Amino acid sequence: MSKTLTKPNTVKARAELALNDEFLRKAVKFTTERLRNGKKNASAEHGNWDEWRERGRQIRLHTIAHLDYYLNMFVNNARANGVHVHFAETGAEAVRIALEIAKHKQAKTVVKSKSMVSEELHLNHALEEIGVEAIETDLGEYIIQLAGETPSHIVIPAIHKNRHQIAELLSEVAGEKLAADTTVLAGFVRKKLRENFLEADIGMTGCNFAIAETGSMVLFENEGNARMVTTLPKTQITLMGMERIIPSFQDLEVMATLLPRSATGQKLTMYMSCITGPRREADADGPDEMHIIIVDNGRSLQLGDPEFQELLNCIRCGACLNACPVYRHIGGHAYGGTYSGPIGAVLTPALNKNVAEWDDIANASSLCGACYEACPVKIPLHEMLIYLRRRKVESGYGNKLESAGMKGFASIMRSAKRYRAALGVGKLGQKLVVRGGSIRTKLGPLKGWNAYRVTPSLPKTSFRQRFAALDEEIRQGLNEMSPEMRSRMERIVKQREQGKGGHGHG
Repeated sequence: MSKTLTKPNTVKARAELALNDEFLRKAVKFTTERLRNGKKNASAEHGNWDEWRERGRQIRLHTIAHLDYYLNMFVNNARANGVHVHFAETGAEAVRIALEIAKHKQAKTVVKSKSMVSEELHLNHALEEIGVEAIETDLGEYIIQLAGETPSHIVIPAIHKNRHQIAELLSEVAGEKLAADTTVLAGFVRKKLRENFLEADIGMTGCNFAIAETGSMVLFENEGNARMVTTLPKTQITLMGMERIIPSFQDLEVMATLLPRSATGQKLTMYMSCITGPRREADADGPDEMHIIIVDNGRSLQLGDPEFQELLNCIRCGACLNACPVYRHIGGHAYGGTYSGPIGAVLTPALNKNVAEWDDIANASSLCGACYEACPVKIPLHEMLIYLRRRKVESGYGNKLESAGMKGFASIMRSAKRYRAALGVGKLGQKLVVRGGSIRTKLGPLKGWNAYRVTPSLPKTSFRQRFAALDEEIRQGLNEMSPEMRSRMERIVKQREQGKGGHGHG
């Protein structure tokens, strides 16, 4: 069902492809603007949004600080509810457990609701290799599965595609030309997936939150497909990142307020399912057998790290992607990993601890801090990006030319004399490349910058020169004043310099 794509191996190369893809840029811009405006309106309507952000942050900080305690509570309660709980230290171990369950059930098909952890583990490919068909039932996930792609957004996986591109993909499956109308396309997918729901051997889900006090897992969705995945198949497998725990249902109220508003601008998602164990005798539906695979896969490496532990606070709302000026221009695939945007730029190298493979991803940021302002639990992603850049240099993967340039810059900025001399040399040298008031060259360090931006030329007169000229004008004005007025003005200036106010009554 899926195709294989070969990706360029650097952020710059992938970003170049995205910047030259007009369809992608328009689609991403349109949707992220809609999501940002939705969040802005929903948070403003809420009234005391920042107070709830702080409440959410404190819940996540407390939970992660006591993660072992709450994980143990959750596991004990889940097992008491009849759930089979498995721990997977690595991604490979999580995949092995899922495949063993599928083999034991002699499964032929697995229907899946949206799960970023399953994407992180590349579980669909692993299932296909043992002859099990994995079918994505979230509309966006279904579309990108047909395209042989990975999600380009945490919440809206097919954000980079427009309805005409989607119509082409679905027409191929339908065997007929489908109109590029959202109602028609959604209707076709709905009819197609109903058969899969009824025939599937296993239902597989992710987990938005796990409630420690009851052993329940909670799913947020808007399409109803997760309800079908957790209701019809006889066996359910839930893939859960170990950090998804929250202590109680009282804490869920806060998260159920923050996440939908931050993700899509909704007060509530259309469906919020709280699942506490497999079907009981009196239940009309639900799985006969339920498994939860708790996945570490690098998450525990952040525990105790003063720079990165807050990374585990993330509730996967995608708000940082919608706010990021870099993501809004290049989309998600340019980041190269499962997670994109600011959270992906930090999470991917943090989970992998592989600086060599991900040494450029932290550079895909303007460090503007928009991600922090958008984050419902106040994760300082912009600071973490700086930490990653520092660690990259400390690990020996820094750019030598950039390092030499920064050393030269530091040397110049330490001396006023060298600074003035450098400005003088720059003013003379820029004459060779200035055209129409801006530097047009695409040589050296300015090559990449000038490909998409304008570099202004150095002004004829610097700020220091203008300030000195203004100071001279003031002094000249004082000389032209009467002795009495000049004395008063000098007294005011002296008082201000001494911190005594000097408002000049008279």
